[in-house]
Amino acid sequence: MDQKIKVFIDGKEGTTGLQIYDRMMARGDVELLLLPDELRKDVDARREFINKSDVTFLCLPDAAAIEAAALCQNDKTIIIDASTAHRTDPNWDYGFPELSAAHREAIKVSRRIANPGCHASGFLALVYPLVKMGIIAPDYPLVSYSLTGYSGGGKKMIAEYEAADRDVLLDSPRQYAIGQTHKHLREMQAVAGLTHPPVFSPIVGDFAQGMEVSVPLYGHLMSGVSSLEELHAKFCEYYKGQPMVEVLPLMGEGMLDRGFVPSNMYAGDNRMHILVAGNLKDGEGRVLLCALFDNLGKGASGAAVQNMNIALGLDECMGLI
Repeated sequence: MDQKIKVFIDGKEGTTGLQIYDRMMARGDVELLLLPDELRKDVDARREFINKSDVTFLCLPDAAAIEAAALCQNDKTIIIDASTAHRTDPNWDYGFPELSAAHREAIKVSRRIANPGCHASGFLALVYPLVKMGIIAPDYPLVSYSLTGYSGGGKKMIAEYEAADRDVLLDSPRQYAIGQTHKHLREMQAVAGLTHPPVFSPIVGDFAQGMEVSVPLYGHLMSGVSSLEELHAKFCEYYKGQPMVEVLPLMGEGMLDRGFVPSNMYAGDNRMHILVAGNLKDGEGRVLLCALFDNLGKGASGAAVQNMNIALGLDECMGLI
Protein backbone atom coordinates (compact mmCIF):
# COMPACT_ATOMS: atom_id res chain seq x y z
CA MET A 1 0.00 0.00 0.00
CA ASP A 2 1.27 3.49 -0.90
CA GLN A 3 -0.74 5.19 1.81
CA LYS A 4 -0.67 4.26 5.44
CA ILE A 5 -3.30 1.85 6.73
CA LYS A 6 -5.80 3.68 8.91
CA VAL A 7 -6.46 1.54 12.00
CA PHE A 8 -8.95 2.16 14.80
CA ILE A 9 -9.03 0.07 17.99
CA ASP A 10 -12.42 0.23 19.68
CA GLY A 11 -11.66 -0.86 23.24
CA LYS A 12 -7.97 0.02 23.31
CA GLU A 13 -7.90 0.06 27.11
CA GLY A 14 -8.37 -3.72 27.51
CA THR A 15 -5.60 -6.31 27.51
CA THR A 16 -6.07 -7.39 23.88
CA GLY A 17 -6.59 -3.81 22.71
CA LEU A 18 -3.38 -2.65 24.36
CA GLN A 19 -1.43 -5.50 22.79
CA ILE A 20 -2.80 -4.65 19.33
CA TYR A 21 -1.99 -0.99 20.00
CA ASP A 22 1.63 -1.87 20.80
CA ARG A 23 1.93 -3.93 17.62
CA MET A 24 0.45 -1.16 15.49
CA MET A 25 2.64 1.55 17.05
CA ALA A 26 5.73 -0.43 16.03
CA ARG A 27 4.72 -0.41 12.35
CA GLY A 28 5.63 2.29 9.89
CA ASP A 29 2.79 1.40 7.50
CA VAL A 30 -0.01 2.13 9.98
CA GLU A 31 -1.74 5.34 11.02
CA LEU A 32 -3.56 4.82 14.31
CA LEU A 33 -6.83 6.70 14.70
CA LEU A 34 -6.92 7.65 18.38
CA LEU A 35 -10.01 8.98 20.11
CA PRO A 36 -9.49 11.39 23.01
CA ASP A 37 -10.25 9.67 26.32
CA GLU A 38 -13.35 11.76 26.88
CA LEU A 39 -14.83 10.51 23.57
CA ARG A 40 -13.96 6.82 23.75
CA LYS A 41 -17.57 5.96 24.70
CA ASP A 42 -19.17 8.57 22.46
CA VAL A 43 -21.20 6.70 19.84
CA ASP A 44 -21.00 9.40 17.17
CA ALA A 45 -17.24 9.75 17.53
CA ARG A 46 -16.75 5.99 17.39
CA ARG A 47 -18.99 5.74 14.32
CA GLU A 48 -16.89 8.39 12.58
CA PHE A 49 -13.62 6.63 13.35
CA ILE A 50 -14.91 3.18 12.39
CA ASN A 51 -16.14 4.42 9.03
CA LYS A 52 -12.98 6.31 8.12
CA SER A 53 -10.71 3.43 9.08
CA ASP A 54 -9.36 0.76 6.75
CA VAL A 55 -9.37 -1.70 9.66
CA THR A 56 -11.22 -1.55 12.98
CA PHE A 57 -10.43 -3.95 15.80
CA LEU A 58 -13.26 -4.55 18.26
CA CYS A 59 -11.85 -5.33 21.73
CA LEU A 60 -15.14 -5.13 23.56
CA PRO A 61 -17.64 -7.27 25.49
CA ASP A 62 -19.99 -9.23 23.24
CA ALA A 63 -23.00 -6.90 23.37
CA ALA A 64 -20.84 -3.83 22.79
CA ALA A 65 -19.07 -5.55 19.87
CA ILE A 66 -22.41 -6.26 18.18
CA GLU A 67 -23.43 -2.62 18.61
CA ALA A 68 -20.06 -1.37 17.34
CA ALA A 69 -20.16 -3.58 14.23
CA ALA A 70 -23.54 -2.09 13.38
CA LEU A 71 -21.99 1.39 13.36
CA CYS A 72 -20.04 0.55 10.21
CA GLN A 73 -21.93 1.99 7.25
CA ASN A 74 -19.61 1.15 4.38
CA ASP A 75 -18.30 -1.96 2.64
CA LYS A 76 -14.67 -0.80 2.75
CA THR A 77 -13.79 -1.08 6.42
CA ILE A 78 -12.54 -4.45 7.62
CA ILE A 79 -13.91 -5.29 11.07
CA ILE A 80 -11.92 -7.76 13.17
CA ASP A 81 -13.86 -8.72 16.29
CA ALA A 82 -11.90 -10.11 19.24
CA SER A 83 -15.05 -10.88 21.25
CA THR A 84 -17.09 -14.09 21.31
CA ALA A 85 -20.05 -12.41 19.61
CA HIS A 86 -19.56 -13.44 15.98
CA ARG A 87 -17.44 -16.61 16.05
CA THR A 88 -20.28 -18.89 15.00
CA ASP A 89 -22.13 -16.27 12.93
CA PRO A 90 -22.31 -17.44 9.28
CA ASN A 91 -22.05 -13.83 8.14
CA TRP A 92 -18.55 -13.58 9.65
CA ASP A 93 -15.41 -15.45 8.64
CA TYR A 94 -13.54 -17.39 11.31
CA GLY A 95 -10.04 -15.98 11.58
CA PHE A 96 -7.84 -19.07 11.76
CA PRO A 97 -6.19 -19.25 8.33
CA GLU A 98 -4.12 -22.37 9.06
CA LEU A 99 -7.16 -24.58 9.58
CA SER A 100 -7.80 -24.97 5.85
CA ALA A 101 -7.31 -23.35 2.47
CA ALA A 102 -10.99 -22.36 2.59
CA HIS A 103 -10.49 -20.46 5.85
CA ARG A 104 -7.49 -18.62 4.42
CA GLU A 105 -9.26 -17.70 1.17
CA ALA A 106 -12.30 -16.42 3.08
CA ILE A 107 -10.12 -14.15 5.24
CA LYS A 108 -8.38 -12.74 2.15
CA VAL A 109 -11.62 -11.20 0.87
CA SER A 110 -13.49 -10.74 4.13
CA ARG A 111 -14.76 -7.52 5.65
CA ARG A 112 -16.02 -9.23 8.80
CA ILE A 113 -13.53 -11.45 10.62
CA ALA A 114 -14.19 -13.15 13.96
CA ASN A 115 -10.93 -13.60 15.83
CA PRO A 116 -10.78 -17.04 17.52
CA GLY A 117 -10.81 -17.53 21.28
CA CYS A 118 -7.52 -18.41 22.95
CA HIS A 119 -8.55 -21.83 24.32
CA ALA A 120 -10.44 -22.57 21.11
CA SER A 121 -7.38 -21.78 19.00
CA GLY A 122 -5.31 -24.48 20.68
CA PHE A 123 -8.14 -27.01 20.65
CA LEU A 124 -9.00 -26.45 16.99
CA ALA A 125 -5.37 -26.55 15.86
CA LEU A 126 -5.27 -30.11 17.22
CA VAL A 127 -8.77 -31.41 16.55
CA TYR A 128 -9.81 -29.79 13.25
CA PRO A 129 -7.11 -31.64 11.23
CA LEU A 130 -7.98 -34.95 12.91
CA VAL A 131 -11.63 -34.67 11.93
CA LYS A 132 -10.86 -33.37 8.43
CA MET A 133 -8.39 -36.21 7.76
CA GLY A 134 -10.80 -38.82 9.15
CA ILE A 135 -8.44 -39.82 11.96
CA ILE A 136 -11.19 -39.30 14.52
CA ALA A 137 -14.94 -39.29 13.98
CA PRO A 138 -17.04 -36.18 14.68
CA ASP A 139 -18.63 -38.03 17.60
CA TYR A 140 -15.31 -38.93 19.28
CA PRO A 141 -15.72 -38.37 23.07
CA LEU A 142 -13.14 -35.58 23.30
CA VAL A 143 -11.59 -34.21 26.48
CA SER A 144 -9.36 -31.15 26.65
CA TYR A 145 -7.36 -29.40 29.37
CA SER A 146 -6.07 -25.88 28.90
CA LEU A 147 -3.49 -24.22 31.16
CA THR A 148 -3.40 -20.45 30.76
CA GLY A 149 -1.64 -17.43 32.17
CA TYR A 150 -3.66 -15.00 34.24
CA SER A 151 -3.42 -12.17 31.66
CA GLY A 152 -6.27 -13.84 29.78
CA GLY A 153 -8.61 -12.86 32.61
CA GLY A 154 -8.26 -9.16 31.86
CA LYS A 155 -7.37 -6.18 34.02
CA LYS A 156 -9.22 -7.34 37.13
CA MET A 157 -7.55 -10.76 37.24
CA ILE A 158 -4.15 -9.27 36.42
CA ALA A 159 -4.52 -6.89 39.35
CA GLU A 160 -5.51 -9.76 41.67
CA TYR A 161 -2.48 -11.86 40.73
CA GLU A 162 -0.03 -8.98 40.85
CA ALA A 163 -1.24 -7.47 44.14
CA ALA A 164 1.33 -7.45 46.96
CA ASP A 165 -1.26 -8.74 49.47
CA ARG A 166 -2.93 -11.28 47.20
CA ASP A 167 -4.82 -14.34 48.43
CA VAL A 168 -2.56 -17.36 49.03
CA LEU A 169 -4.99 -19.49 46.98
CA LEU A 170 -3.71 -17.72 43.86
CA ASP A 171 -0.39 -19.52 44.36
CA SER A 172 -2.07 -22.71 43.15
CA PRO A 173 -3.38 -23.52 39.64
CA ARG A 174 -7.16 -23.01 39.61
CA GLN A 175 -9.61 -24.94 37.46
CA TYR A 176 -12.71 -23.01 36.41
CA ALA A 177 -15.81 -23.22 34.20
CA ILE A 178 -16.56 -26.49 35.99
CA GLY A 179 -20.22 -26.37 34.89
CA GLN A 180 -19.06 -27.09 31.30
CA THR A 181 -20.44 -23.80 29.99
CA HIS A 182 -17.23 -22.04 28.96
CA LYS A 183 -17.92 -19.42 26.28
CA HIS A 184 -15.41 -20.96 23.84
CA LEU A 185 -17.23 -24.30 23.69
CA ARG A 186 -19.65 -23.19 20.97
CA GLU A 187 -16.90 -22.35 18.48
CA MET A 188 -14.86 -25.41 19.48
CA GLN A 189 -17.77 -27.66 18.56
CA ALA A 190 -19.06 -25.72 15.55
CA VAL A 191 -15.76 -25.03 13.79
CA ALA A 192 -14.41 -28.56 14.32
CA GLY A 193 -17.73 -30.04 13.14
CA LEU A 194 -18.22 -32.12 16.29
CA THR A 195 -21.42 -33.91 17.19
CA HIS A 196 -20.94 -32.97 20.85
CA PRO A 197 -18.81 -30.38 22.65
CA PRO A 198 -15.73 -31.72 24.44
CA VAL A 199 -15.42 -32.09 28.18
CA PHE A 200 -13.35 -28.96 28.70
CA SER A 201 -11.28 -28.05 31.75
CA PRO A 202 -9.54 -24.66 31.63
CA ILE A 203 -7.01 -23.93 34.38
CA VAL A 204 -5.46 -20.57 35.23
CA GLY A 205 -1.97 -20.51 36.73
CA ASP A 206 0.38 -18.09 38.46
CA PHE A 207 2.16 -16.86 35.34
CA ALA A 208 1.30 -13.88 33.18
CA GLN A 209 1.34 -15.19 29.62
CA GLY A 210 1.38 -18.56 27.93
CA MET A 211 -1.04 -21.36 27.11
CA GLU A 212 -0.92 -25.14 26.83
CA VAL A 213 -4.00 -26.83 25.39
CA SER A 214 -3.95 -30.63 25.59
CA VAL A 215 -6.14 -33.25 23.91
CA PRO A 216 -5.65 -36.93 24.93
CA LEU A 217 -6.71 -39.68 22.52
CA TYR A 218 -7.03 -43.48 22.49
CA GLY A 219 -5.27 -45.23 19.64
CA HIS A 220 -7.97 -47.87 19.20
CA LEU A 221 -10.53 -45.11 18.53
CA MET A 222 -8.44 -43.55 15.75
CA SER A 223 -8.30 -44.46 12.05
CA GLY A 224 -5.63 -44.23 9.38
CA VAL A 225 -2.63 -44.04 11.71
CA SER A 226 -1.07 -46.92 13.61
CA SER A 227 1.95 -45.27 15.19
CA LEU A 228 2.99 -42.02 16.79
CA GLU A 229 5.44 -41.44 13.95
CA GLU A 230 2.63 -41.66 11.39
CA LEU A 231 0.47 -39.22 13.33
CA HIS A 232 3.36 -36.78 13.70
CA ALA A 233 4.01 -36.97 9.96
CA LYS A 234 0.33 -36.21 9.29
CA PHE A 235 0.50 -33.04 11.40
CA CYS A 236 3.78 -31.99 9.78
CA GLU A 237 2.22 -32.34 6.34
CA TYR A 238 -1.00 -30.59 7.38
CA TYR A 239 0.80 -27.49 8.62
CA LYS A 240 3.61 -27.53 6.06
CA GLY A 241 4.45 -24.02 4.86
CA GLN A 242 2.45 -22.27 7.61
CA PRO A 243 4.82 -19.67 9.12
CA MET A 244 2.71 -19.06 12.20
CA VAL A 245 2.14 -22.72 13.15
CA GLU A 246 5.07 -25.05 13.83
CA VAL A 247 4.97 -28.79 14.55
CA LEU A 248 7.69 -29.59 17.08
CA PRO A 249 9.94 -32.66 16.86
CA LEU A 250 8.23 -35.89 17.89
CA MET A 251 7.87 -36.07 21.70
CA GLY A 252 9.53 -32.64 21.84
CA GLU A 253 12.92 -34.30 21.45
CA GLY A 254 15.76 -31.92 22.21
CA MET A 255 13.41 -29.18 23.38
CA LEU A 256 12.06 -30.29 26.74
CA ASP A 257 13.76 -30.39 30.12
CA ARG A 258 13.31 -33.93 31.51
CA GLY A 259 10.03 -34.25 29.67
CA PHE A 260 8.33 -31.28 31.36
CA VAL A 261 6.17 -29.09 29.09
CA PRO A 262 5.96 -25.54 30.52
CA SER A 263 2.77 -23.64 29.76
CA ASN A 264 4.71 -20.39 29.37
CA MET A 265 7.28 -21.95 27.05
CA TYR A 266 6.35 -19.57 24.21
CA ALA A 267 5.31 -16.44 26.09
CA GLY A 268 6.00 -13.44 23.89
CA ASP A 269 5.86 -15.53 20.69
CA ASN A 270 3.10 -14.86 18.14
CA ARG A 271 3.29 -18.37 16.68
CA MET A 272 1.67 -21.64 17.75
CA HIS A 273 3.70 -24.79 18.38
CA ILE A 274 2.21 -28.29 18.24
CA LEU A 275 3.56 -31.24 20.21
CA VAL A 276 2.72 -34.85 19.33
CA ALA A 277 3.49 -37.32 22.14
CA GLY A 278 2.29 -40.58 23.67
CA ASN A 279 2.88 -44.31 23.14
CA LEU A 280 0.80 -45.19 20.06
CA LYS A 281 2.13 -48.34 18.37
CA ASP A 282 0.42 -50.87 16.11
CA GLY A 283 -2.86 -49.01 16.54
CA GLU A 284 -2.87 -49.34 20.31
CA GLY A 285 -1.85 -47.00 23.09
CA ARG A 286 -2.55 -43.39 23.87
CA VAL A 287 -1.73 -40.04 22.28
CA LEU A 288 -1.27 -36.66 23.89
CA LEU A 289 -1.49 -33.62 21.63
CA CYS A 290 -0.51 -30.19 22.94
CA ALA A 291 -0.78 -26.72 21.42
CA LEU A 292 1.71 -24.30 23.00
CA PHE A 293 1.41 -20.57 22.40
CA ASP A 294 0.98 -17.17 24.01
CA ASN A 295 -2.62 -16.55 25.04
CA LEU A 296 -2.16 -12.89 24.08
CA GLY A 297 -0.23 -13.73 20.88
CA LYS A 298 -1.67 -16.40 18.57
CA GLY A 299 -4.43 -16.64 21.18
CA ALA A 300 -5.59 -13.02 20.75
CA SER A 301 -3.81 -9.91 19.47
CA GLY A 302 -1.17 -11.69 17.39
CA ALA A 303 -3.90 -13.62 15.57
CA ALA A 304 -5.87 -10.40 15.02
CA VAL A 305 -2.88 -8.68 13.42
CA GLN A 306 -2.19 -11.76 11.27
CA ASN A 307 -5.80 -11.65 10.05
CA MET A 308 -5.44 -7.95 9.23
CA ASN A 309 -2.30 -8.65 7.22
CA ILE A 310 -3.97 -11.42 5.21
CA ALA A 311 -7.12 -9.39 4.55
CA LEU A 312 -5.00 -6.48 3.27
CA GLY A 313 -2.86 -8.71 1.04
CA LEU A 314 0.29 -8.15 3.12
CA ASP A 315 2.87 -10.59 4.39
CA GLU A 316 0.92 -12.36 7.15
CA CYS A 317 3.94 -12.28 9.47
CA MET A 318 4.41 -8.51 9.25
CA GLY A 319 4.90 -7.09 12.73
CA LEU A 320 4.74 -10.57 14.28
CA ILE A 321 8.03 -12.37 13.63
